[in-house]
Amino acid sequence: MHKRKIPATGEMLGVIGCGTWQTFDVGASPAERAPLGEVLKVLFEGGGSAIDSSPMYGRSEGVAGDLLAAAGTRDKAFIATKVWTTGREAGIAQMEQSLKRFRTDHIDLMQIHNLLDWETHLPTLRAWKKEGRIRLMGVTHYTEGGHGALEAVLQLGGFDFVQVDYALDDRSVERRLLKFAADNGVAVMINKPFGGGGLLRKLSSRPLPDWAKDIGCTSWAQLLLKFVLAHPAVTCVIPGTSKPEHMRQNIQAGTGEYPDAGLVQKMVAAAGD
Repeated sequence: MHKRKIPATGEMLGVIGCGTWQTFDVGASPAERAPLGEVLKVLFEGGGSAIDSSPMYGRSEGVAGDLLAAAGTRDKAFIATKVWTTGREAGIAQMEQSLKRFRTDHIDLMQIHNLLDWETHLPTLRAWKKEGRIRLMGVTHYTEGGHGALEAVLQLGGFDFVQVDYALDDRSVERRLLKFAADNGVAVMINKPFGGGGLLRKLSSRPLPDWAKDIGCTSWAQLLLKFVLAHPAVTCVIPGTSKPEHMRQNIQAGTGEYPDAGLVQKMVAAAGD
C-alpha cells in the first residue's frame, strides 16, 4: 500500500484506512465480531493503520478497542476518534470514555466533530496534546456546507488534520479546501468516498469500463477510491466495511497507478451518465 506523509510529524500513513460508522456498531457475539476482527487483520497486513470512529457511532469505539486488545494489535493502529458534545467538562468526559473504550493511554488523532463547540474544546485538546494523551488534533465535517467554516478554523493554525467529504459526485472540496490544506501543512482524511453509498450502488449495476484495468481496478469501489487518492492533497481515505473481502478490495485501491487528468474526466462522465 502507498503511504503519504503527515506534515505535522513526518510519519507515513497508509492511504487506505477503515471507517467504523454503522459497520462496527455490533453486539458481543463471536458471529458479529469475528468478521470485524478479520477486517482489521486484513487492513494491517495490507499496510494500512487508520481506524476512524466517534462516540456518536454507537458501540463502534468499544468494539474496535476490544478487537485490538484481543489481537494485541494496538501498536499497529492509528486510532482517530472525535469529541462531539458541548461544554468543557462534557468534552473531557467524552474523551476519557474514548480512551477507556479503545483500551489505550493515548489517541493518535482527536477531532472536533462537525466543529461542535470547537472554541470550548480547543484548549482541552491543546493541553492533552502537550500531555501526550493525544498526538494530533483535527476538525471534521461531512457536508459541503461545512467547508467554509472548516477553512476559517484551520486558518487559526494548530490543527494537524482535517476530515472532509470527497467523492466522484461530491467534488466541492476541490474548490479551495484541499489546496488550503496542502499549502498549510494540514493532513487530509476523506470520508464518504462512495458518495454516501448512493453513487456506488448506482454504478455497481453497470459493467466496469475497459479503461479500469489501466489503473489496476477490478471494481467500481476501487475506481471511486482511486479517484479520491488521485488528488495529491489527500493523505488517507476511510471507507467503512464489515466484510473482510471488501477490505481486501479497498486495499488494492491503495496500490499501483492512480488516474491522470484524462482518466479522471472519463470517471466523472461515467458517474454522471
